[in-house]
Amino acid sequence: MFDKQNISDAISVLKQQFGERLTEATSVRQHHAQSTTRMAQQLPDAVVFAHSSQDVSDILKICNRHKCPVIAFGIGSSLEGHVNAAHGGISIDMNNMNSILQVNNEDLDAVIQPGVTREQLNEYLRDSGLFFPIDPGANASLGGMAATRASGTNAVRYGTMKDNILALEVVMPDGRIIRTGTRARKSSAGYDMTRLFIGSEGTLGIITELTVKLHGIPEKIAGGICSFPTIKAACDAVISVIQFGIPVARIELLDALQVKACNGYSGLTLPEEPLLLIEFHGTEASVAEQAESFGDIASEHTESEFVWTTNTEERSKLWKARHDAYWASMSLMPGAVSVSTDVCVPISRLAECVELTRIDMEEHGIMSPMVGHVGDGNFHCLPLTMPDDDKMQQAITDFSKRLSKRAIDMGGTCTGEHGIGQGKQAYLLDELGDTVDFMRQIKTSFDPNNIMNPGKIFLS
Repeated sequence: MFDKQNISDAISVLKQQFGERLTEATSVRQHHAQSTTRMAQQLPDAVVFAHSSQDVSDILKICNRHKCPVIAFGIGSSLEGHVNAAHGGISIDMNNMNSILQVNNEDLDAVIQPGVTREQLNEYLRDSGLFFPIDPGANASLGGMAATRASGTNAVRYGTMKDNILALEVVMPDGRIIRTGTRARKSSAGYDMTRLFIGSEGTLGIITELTVKLHGIPEKIAGGICSFPTIKAACDAVISVIQFGIPVARIELLDALQVKACNGYSGLTLPEEPLLLIEFHGTEASVAEQAESFGDIASEHTESEFVWTTNTEERSKLWKARHDAYWASMSLMPGAVSVSTDVCVPISRLAECVELTRIDMEEHGIMSPMVGHVGDGNFHCLPLTMPDDDKMQQAITDFSKRLSKRAIDMGGTCTGEHGIGQGKQAYLLDELGDTVDFMRQIKTSFDPNNIMNPGKIFLS
């Protein structure tokens, strides 16, 4: 599909302009095709380290002229092969573009470069009384989070990346630099180009600047845990909490296997039963009221006590364990490879979908912890297997297909936050049908030479 000579010619021109900021070293190329799941690496032919929007523009002009594939690279924490160079080409490393350009306290927004990570931004904002709420778990770059439409633990209260970005600066495939919006909180001016690029996975252009919404740090934060006899009971409690309108900030589900893994990895002594981890934001009075209401609802589904606290150290220890859930899971089977997959369903179907998924895994002998941002119907599975166990690898592949179909049949989606990448292309077609044809037309219109992260989102 792509001519190797064209790629080689593009590298030669880029070398002349970028010098030592371009490398063909194998170790660097491997790093820029890294994957935290079993998906095989596909290395770029070279890596260029961009320092500015103009650098990105110059790179794309050269690559477009030579019809050379381009893949944007942030932290590399995506899970569906997004940074794989499916057809070779150039990986543009965005990590040096990591400046916080402007914070507008009165307007509750900030202008940042794409290499800024969520932890970096919140550390910078710490003394301002503001914070950026989107927390996918990994300390991901904001540019990558926008490109994959990330969300995470706070989404039930604060929304996802699409709800927290006002405008973008994007470099188009021909090198033109455009802006998709302003700092105004709303606009009726033309197509919503900002939302189009959010979730486009680097297939339409490369994000080089973001204007993001900020939120006030709550006066008081309370967190708590509650164990349940079954996953269904825990999910039924979540459904009731959401339907009663209790404004939880975070509500996470860990199944019994995940709790066991977290206990071992993080030195906890939690009951090894399905667990809900909850957080409330507000005033001292409001979080106490929310905690009491949650406790009343939980008591209808479990005999275990709902234990909550406003102690920062105790809360942080539990959330650190939740954020380390991936590594805790991997410790269950040393030497294993994993397939991280997620789906999202309407909240009314959550308990049914989670329970059917648990039964499915048990029937097929699949070891897989489950966790979920269940306040919005999103949950994750992490099937584990040894690299040489071909039979189990196939069983996991078949399970992933059934899981995606199950979610779609329930009116949900094959991915709530991981994105399509290479791993879920077939399921996107199942989910959206002919709509995918119009997505392809947009892609072709923006990127006629198909240089932007080719081999992602759409089946060939």
